[in-house]
Amino acid sequence: MKKIIINRGIRLVPTVILLQTLYYKFSGAPESVHIFTTLGAEPYGRIGLGIAELIAAILLFLPKTAVYGAVAGLLIMTGAIFSHVFILGISVNNDGGTLFILAVVAFLFCGIFLLLTKKIVNY
Repeated sequence: MKKIIINRGIRLVPTVILLQTLYYKFSGAPESVHIFTTLGAEPYGRIGLGIAELIAAILLFLPKTAVYGAVAGLLIMTGAIFSHVFILGISVNNDGGTLFILAVVAFLFCGIFLLLTKKIVNY
């Protein structure tokens, strides 16, 4: 029972992070438009990434597909982290690095889930 609660908790963190950013991507919020304009991917990159994040969040939330969602989350967050470090900067629009920190947290929790899942599968 304890493993199930930990498993769900670890999956819930990146799922919530992925889902909470969808509003900004799909509504065309100025912050999101600025980010993707800077990356040279506005509007198709913003909407496409929003769809990818939605799919990853759904896969991560469902126990049978959670591993696929975690892998997708790792890949998406790797892109976000690299974009912040090399193009956007840690702080975007004076957010104090919040978006960067959320990307790192989602990345870490997806990675932790995959490591724990591997140990559970192998034993």
